[in-house]
Amino acid sequence: MRVVLPGLTALLTMWSVACVQADDQPTPDATAGEQRAQTCAACHGQTGISPASVFPHLAGQQASYLAKQIRDIRDGERIVPQMIGLVDDFSDQDALDVAAYYAAQEANLGQVSRENEAQLARGEALYRAGDAELGVPACSACHTPTGVGIGSAVYPALSGQYPAYTVAALQAFAAGERVNDPSGSMNDIAARLSAEDRQAVAEYLFGLH
Repeated sequence: MRVVLPGLTALLTMWSVACVQADDQPTPDATAGEQRAQTCAACHGQTGISPASVFPHLAGQQASYLAKQIRDIRDGERIVPQMIGLVDDFSDQDALDVAAYYAAQEANLGQVSRENEAQLARGEALYRAGDAELGVPACSACHTPTGVGIGSAVYPALSGQYPAYTVAALQAFAAGERVNDPSGSMNDIAARLSAEDRQAVAEYLFGLH
């Protein structure tokens, strides 16, 4: 007669459940995503490098973050007027596929202007160290020192993004117009930054890589 210890039984059960859950996870298909992304190309570029500063670059973005944004826009959790109706028929699988396609593309490399060194220095200080007096933590803690983001935490890549788009995003968070931050901290952080500080961070990020 075999005797199985209760602890071992529980461990084996947990392992079996984890395997089933892992097998149930959808697999992103970047090839299918490329086809589905034709809807996005007019504003975000064929490979995710946007031709206009009002629209974000998607190339090289963390797939987990981008898939979440597509779902949130589809479900009304994030309001983007320019995208009304464009992803209404996207399934969760479509969101994963499109996100995987863009994540595999080469990210934009911005060339920052050195005309305002004081502004860049302020932007770098905020990004790398934060501002204790303002109660603002270092941006790099969540977005990494090189601005590539953390996929497992659904933190987006920020490097190379158009300053105009970054400023608009920070303003939306500060005003409470956007509330779909995975960590729930961006509204408070953005609200503590002045308009000048938001611009400084945005300009610094454009050239960060």
